[in-house]
Amino acid sequence: MERIAALEDGNILRVAFFALLIGTASVLYVDFRELTANEGAALATPMRPILPPFDPEGPADGTAPNVTTSPQILEQPLEITLGTGGQLLLEGSIDLGSADRFAAEIEARGEYVDTVVLDSPGGSVVDALAIGSLIHEKGLATKVAAGSLCASSCPIVFASGAERIASPEAAIGVHQIYAAALSGDPQNALRVAGTAMSDAQSTTAEIIGHLTKVGVDPALWLHALQTPPDRLYYFSPEEMTRLKLVTQLADN
Repeated sequence: MERIAALEDGNILRVAFFALLIGTASVLYVDFRELTANEGAALATPMRPILPPFDPEGPADGTAPNVTTSPQILEQPLEITLGTGGQLLLEGSIDLGSADRFAAEIEARGEYVDTVVLDSPGGSVVDALAIGSLIHEKGLATKVAAGSLCASSCPIVFASGAERIASPEAAIGVHQIYAAALSGDPQNALRVAGTAMSDAQSTTAEIIGHLTKVGVDPALWLHALQTPPDRLYYFSPEEMTRLKLVTQLADN
C-alpha cells in the first residue's frame, strides 16, 4: 500500500479504474446470475451510486475502533442540528436529499457555523459529494470526535474541511461503492448492469477529483476500492496524517 501511495496521480487513477472495473464486474456477474435464476426478480430502485451504511456490529478489516454512538442514532436519516460554539452537528445516515437539507441549513444559519461535526455511517455518495463541495466552498472546518463514526461516504464530507480535526479514537473508514439500479426485468439485466458499472466508474472518478481538489491524497480511495461493501477499512491515526485526511489529531 505504501508503494501504491507513492504513485503519481495518473498512475493512481489507472490503478483505481482497473481495480474498480474488476471488482464491479465480479459483483454484477453474480447479480446477473441471480436475476436470471429468479424469473420475477426486479432490480433495486433508484439508480444512484451509493455506499451502504456500515453496521458497527458487522465484519471489518483490522481492529475496529470503539464506536460509542447508539445504533439508533446512526440508523436514522441524517439529522442536522445547530450546536454551540459554531458547531453544526450531522448525525445519522446520509440519505437521498441530505445535501438539500444541509444547503438550506447553511443558507439559513451559516453565519453561526464554522465547524461541521460528523457522526455518520455514510450512505448516498451523491449527497456526500454535494455536502463536501459546499463545506469546501464556505471554508468550514470538519470534525470527528472520539467514539464517533465517519464511515462509507462520510469521509468524503470530512475530507472537505478547510481544517480537518479528528480524535485518534475516532472511527473513520471506507469501502467500495455499489450501484443500486432501476427496476426492470431479467431480460434487461445486462443493459442495466452496464449502466450501473458506468455510474460507479464515473462516481469513483468524481470522488478522486474531489479529494485532489480539497488537498487530500487521492491514494486514500484505493483502500475503498480494495475493501468489499460488507466490510470497512479503518484508517489508523498515522494513515490519516500521511494521507492528509486530517490536519489536526486532537483528543476531544
